[in-house]
Amino acid sequence: MSAGAIADSIVNLCGAIGLIVAMMTFYRRDPRSPLTHRLLVALGVIAALFLIRGAAWWTGSVALDRLSVLPASLIPLGALIVTEGILRRHAPRAAKIAALAGAAVLGLGGALGLEQLAKPYAMALALFQLAGFMTCGLLLARRDRAELMGSENRSIGRLAVGALLVLPFILTDFRTLWPDIPVRLGALGALLTVTVMLIAGGGAETRRHGLTLMTLRLASSALLGIAAAFMASDVDAAQIIRFCAVAVAGVLTIGMMTDALRALFESQEPGLLNSMAASPAQTRAELVAELARHPIFESARRFRSTELAAYDPPLLQELLATSRVLRCAEAPWGLALTHPAVERMTSLMTAHSATHVIALGQDPIDLIALAVPVTSADPATETALTLVQRLLTLTPEAA
Repeated sequence: MSAGAIADSIVNLCGAIGLIVAMMTFYRRDPRSPLTHRLLVALGVIAALFLIRGAAWWTGSVALDRLSVLPASLIPLGALIVTEGILRRHAPRAAKIAALAGAAVLGLGGALGLEQLAKPYAMALALFQLAGFMTCGLLLARRDRAELMGSENRSIGRLAVGALLVLPFILTDFRTLWPDIPVRLGALGALLTVTVMLIAGGGAETRRHGLTLMTLRLASSALLGIAAAFMASDVDAAQIIRFCAVAVAGVLTIGMMTDALRALFESQEPGLLNSMAASPAQTRAELVAELARHPIFESARRFRSTELAAYDPPLLQELLATSRVLRCAEAPWGLALTHPAVERMTSLMTAHSATHVIALGQDPIDLIALAVPVTSADPATETALTLVQRLLTLTPEAA
């Protein structure tokens, strides 16, 4: 088994696993959308192609290699199905007939084995796939933009850019036409595309973070592949490219798996705000007791005016009038460092090892002191604490 065949197999198997994970993620996000169902069909066809090809090249099975032509010939049909879902209208009848006829002829012909016509057949399959992508691109380009929402038009634009970027990767799969290519990169291109699609599903800030993480993964995995290539005795440019392709495909697949698993765990364990939204508590005391079950509020302690007599409640009221959530790191909270109210609040936080103080009431004074763990101290937690303060303030003290 050659180094090229091993690299081809690993990249394709990683591509199949990554697409399956992406399918699960898309389904979990919107299981009832007709567009999601169409996308799952298209991704399922491509995942089957990568899985069958990877197994065929790893085992050297001629039967599996021929069988892989069936999903390969169905890719233009899958792309046309997704295009219909995006545009919310049927594609031209001639395009559907051509996609079905081409899939039947090329798929069955390849499965039967056209050994003597390997190069003409590979060229015909490549042109068929290219024609399918061009047809879908033409339908998307000629769409009526007024009938679609702004977000849909932006998604189509991102999809078009992704298709242009992935096209060179797809062409490397036709080794019959380009025998000198060190490794087939079609599966790697598919991994990059679905990774960008998953990132594009979030907000602007989430997309920026996702693209930053993706860039870091690509750069670090490529460097890892280059470093690993030098462990081989016969290092050349082709071997370095193979190691890089395997490393990048593996890192992208593992990243998608961990991201999907993390999202699943987070959905099963509701966060702070979700817990409050689902809480049956009717009074402020009940809601505070419910908050105590959350890890961030495990150390929380509620103080009333009588318990704060040693800290001069009127001075604390003056401070809490301008700041409803006090963070120890932000002291003196807009006042002079020697201000009596700052000294009293600092003393209170120090005595109870608190990092935050949440004001529930000012007259009479009512507050919660808590210590947020370092591992949870992030902007999302700070925003959640501010929202918790507002919800507690609006919640009546008694039913």
